Amino acid sequence: MVETTRVRPSWPESAAVTAVGDALVEDAAGDDITTRWSVPAGAVVRAELIARDPGILAGLPALTEVFRQVDPAVVVEPDFVDGDHVEPGDVVAVVSGPAASIITGERVALNFLQRMSGIATMAGALVEKLADLPVRVLDTRKTAPGLRALDKYAVRAGGAHGHRLDLSTMVLLKENHVAVAGGVTAALRAVRRGSRTESRPVEVEIEVRTADEAREALAAGADWLLLDNMAPRELRAVVALRDELGPGTKLEASGRITADTAMAVAATGVDAMSLGALTHSVQALDLSLLVTEVDASGQRELRR
Repeated sequence: MVETTRVRPSWPESAAVTAVGDALVEDAAGDDITTRWSVPAGAVVRAELIARDPGILAGLPALTEVFRQVDPAVVVEPDFVDGDHVEPGDVVAVVSGPAASIITGERVALNFLQRMSGIATMAGALVEKLADLPVRVLDTRKTAPGLRALDKYAVRAGGAHGHRLDLSTMVLLKENHVAVAGGVTAALRAVRRGSRTESRPVEVEIEVRTADEAREALAAGADWLLLDNMAPRELRAVVALRDELGPGTKLEASGRITADTAMAVAATGVDAMSLGALTHSVQALDLSLLVTEVDASGQRELRR
């Protein structure tokens, strides 16, 4: 096992219980005719969860939750924890118990673990690449419907940071808000009034696309500027403006940032960059759950 100093995020247990339950219903786990008709009744097995790719793990508690809901008699014994690095061939966990239950839950368990580990791996690679620069890598709300809490957990397991969880967490004035509100200053004034009226002091971020819009937003006292699709030279110009007009304002670069362009963006002096790709374009980490020992009689306990 590779030790890591990565901060361990809190597992979103309630969201995970719901997501796992929905996934098992979707897969008709209660009516797995293939397993029911092919696997001997009472058979028990020992299976190993094996890494096929190098990467960062996330979602091991989901593995346990899947089998808890399928059959509490299944025992999951992890050898790693979320945030750990794995290499091809590493045995991530041992799963033992009723054969039918393990085979029925296998696909759902892997779906969660492979997706979440893919997110963590991508986030971790980017964080490592930018480790020498004072910039934070942030997630977005571009998550899989119904899986936001798990997607964002996986980002944090990879070492990046969560930003805006949902529409109630903070104010984020996007292009359409600004257009309907009557401009940058009008939009910022309106949300400040709303915050005071409802006694909800929250941070306010506004999307800007030009240096002129950034200047206006800085003058109006925005907490954050979301610098949308700006080239590095434009980002540097806004950083200089911020340092002159509003040194307390945070700058977030966003819009089609990739692993290839992230270094150039980070070098401009922005405080953070957000990447929707962390959760909307994830490449799953290859993991397999393979039966290594079978007792068709069901008389033996095939744990470690």
